[in-house]
Amino acid sequence: MAEVIRMPRMSDTMTEGVIVEWHKKVGDVVKPGDLLAEVETDKATMELESYNEGTLLYIGVEKGKSVAVEGVLAVIGKPGEDFNTALGSTASADNSKNGNPAEAKPANPSEDEKSKQISNDSSAELPKDAKVIRMPLLSDTMTEGKILNWFKKVGDTVKGDDVLAEVETDKATMEVVGYESGTLLYIGVAAGQSARINQIIAIVGKAGTDVSAYVAGESKPSVSAPQIEKKGGESKEQTAPPEQERSIQNEVTSTTGSGDGRIKASPLAKKMAAEKGIDMSSVNGTGDNGRIVKKDIDTYTPKTEIAKVDAGGKVPATPGKSVVYSGEERYTDIPVTQMRKTIARRLTESNFSAPHFFLTMEINMDNAITSRASLNEVSPVKISFNDLIIKACSMALRQHPAVNSSWMGDFIRQNDHVHIGSAIALPEGLIVPVIRFADQKSLSQIAAEAKDLYDKARNKKLQPADFSGNTFTISNLGMMDIEEFTAIINPPDSAILAVGRIKEVVVKKANEFTTSNVMKITLSCDHRSVDGAVGAAFLQTVKRFLENPVTMLI
Repeated sequence: MAEVIRMPRMSDTMTEGVIVEWHKKVGDVVKPGDLLAEVETDKATMELESYNEGTLLYIGVEKGKSVAVEGVLAVIGKPGEDFNTALGSTASADNSKNGNPAEAKPANPSEDEKSKQISNDSSAELPKDAKVIRMPLLSDTMTEGKILNWFKKVGDTVKGDDVLAEVETDKATMEVVGYESGTLLYIGVAAGQSARINQIIAIVGKAGTDVSAYVAGESKPSVSAPQIEKKGGESKEQTAPPEQERSIQNEVTSTTGSGDGRIKASPLAKKMAAEKGIDMSSVNGTGDNGRIVKKDIDTYTPKTEIAKVDAGGKVPATPGKSVVYSGEERYTDIPVTQMRKTIARRLTESNFSAPHFFLTMEINMDNAITSRASLNEVSPVKISFNDLIIKACSMALRQHPAVNSSWMGDFIRQNDHVHIGSAIALPEGLIVPVIRFADQKSLSQIAAEAKDLYDKARNKKLQPADFSGNTFTISNLGMMDIEEFTAIINPPDSAILAVGRIKEVVVKKANEFTTSNVMKITLSCDHRSVDGAVGAAFLQTVKRFLENPVTMLI
């Protein structure tokens, strides 16, 4: 059956999006993961991928036009299928086949029409006073989000700016705002469960509104999610089991820790303890009135215990706890985070789709070491070697725009702006905060912005605009004593620079031997958009800047 594609909420403040470019036309075959369009939001230009398979039957918004969040963008279905039922309109099949959105249904339907359009496979309509809240697109690479906590429960009154839930995406933990006011009638995804982009996660409306028929028609609810049953003509709310309900309300209880049986802990400490598998009742809090804070989780040392052997003779390992064992096989099953899933998917796509080649160069860092020491005597913020490399690459990209490009399939996009992504490793995986317009900033500005972004990344406070839009990426493992390595290109970039450590070596100068500090860098290039000579010339320019840093100050 035909599926309606709607404008997703791509940022927490987005109310509408502008179609920058359509990458498919009516009649094209579409597969899950295909790029449908580029959408300009209030924060960035992002890619809209398809999560459906079929033929593009209808485009509802012309290039350059805007559409509100949840507005109809397109319809995907079987070739020749009548999609008017899905649209809930009288748009003719001729108009849709010709791809003429001007004569078809407007992109912004009325409230009554929205109610009819939201349901894709059932005649049951959403009650007039109810509003659906779907999983928003919180990053340009996000395909699903994991509900960590619900801050509201069914029956609670919510306002348009209330935070409903905390969601873990592939890059950060973010808050979801419903933007609707009323009573929370339904929760479609329990805490700890994942939801696809645009999947219903909640319904808000007038108290007492029965949405059970609509929910049943939209999709079969998860057994772990709260459900709504109708008995004797009255709607009856059936909530999750007690254990799940406690999770939804983000409560942690115990027989110790305080007089009322509740463990006093900060939300961050609770989250860290859950990630590390630490039993909160065994942690001594050092905060006010014994409250457990982040420091207590960071410094927690578990008690050693003897592992129990399972029926198969293996010893399951408990995260966060050490075990004493002798001769037994043991294992740890680690759930894959949203970030790790996306790292696996994106880098696999890059490794197999982009024909990589690698160029390695050695750079003398003696002058860089001296210059950095002098700069830090007057700089308001400490400048690192990585900041010097960011500045050198950004200025080199100005001279070699072919490296500052993206392979787009039918064309190469050469970027006039320079946004440098600087990869940082977190326990959950790799994330790439972006220093925007790096070529236009001073070393101290780059250092201050980079430090702020790294702190946000470690504390999971990055917003989509902080980690999207990179045109070139730097991955530095020098601080971990890695001398040389190759990095996989970070889409949509055409190149990534791998940076090794600064190493003191013996060199011969004139008739004597002395020591010098050298650093190896390796450029990974997408051969579809960057040729070998172009990549080599870029590295030569980077080398000149780093070996004579004063040239970057002119």
